[in-house]
Amino acid sequence: MTDDGEQPPTPEDTLRLMEEQRAATVRALSGDPLLLYAPWGIAWLLGFSAFFLHYGLDGVSYAPISQMQALSVLMGAQLVAGGVAAFGIVRMAGVIRGGTSAKGAMFGYAWFGGMVLMSVIAIRFSPMLPPAETGLLWAGISLMVVAVLYMAGGAIYHNWPMFFIGVWIAAVDALGVILGPGWHALLTAVLLGGGQIAIACWLRRRP
Repeated sequence: MTDDGEQPPTPEDTLRLMEEQRAATVRALSGDPLLLYAPWGIAWLLGFSAFFLHYGLDGVSYAPISQMQALSVLMGAQLVAGGVAAFGIVRMAGVIRGGTSAKGAMFGYAWFGGMVLMSVIAIRFSPMLPPAETGLLWAGISLMVVAVLYMAGGAIYHNWPMFFIGVWIAAVDALGVILGPGWHALLTAVLLGGGQIAIACWLRRRP
């Protein structure tokens, strides 16, 4: 017994406490998957489902949704997702001191900057393309920005899940662009939208 009458911790209690602290440290350094991945999954599930309903697979719309409405849903959701992801990365970098923290903060702000720059480029070239190709331009380059940033983030933090998710996004994006607007929207909504949400939940629950 200790001086205050409490039972001293057993070796098992000490080991359990050490493991809990180690897991908390790893979680802090790796970032919260619900902030890094789930927002993009929700944005893509909503936005690209709207695009799919507009385009269909046979060139006939499945629902009375205009391309501008679908684009508004997608871009609004992606801007919110970019802000949430940037917050998650900045918070992840906040547990580190020195140059690494500064690099992490700058990388976090790059998310929002990348989405804004993508919007500027798409707005500039959209009037030169047919309507269906305009939607594909917005969708394709927005996914490209996210894929490259995920791969860069994985390299910066030695985070293999983040890196491979970036590779997966790039592969699905490339395949969808080749197949056309309807297929691109369907593949992105299912494989990337639903996939990102599932990955975020799995990584969050992983020991």
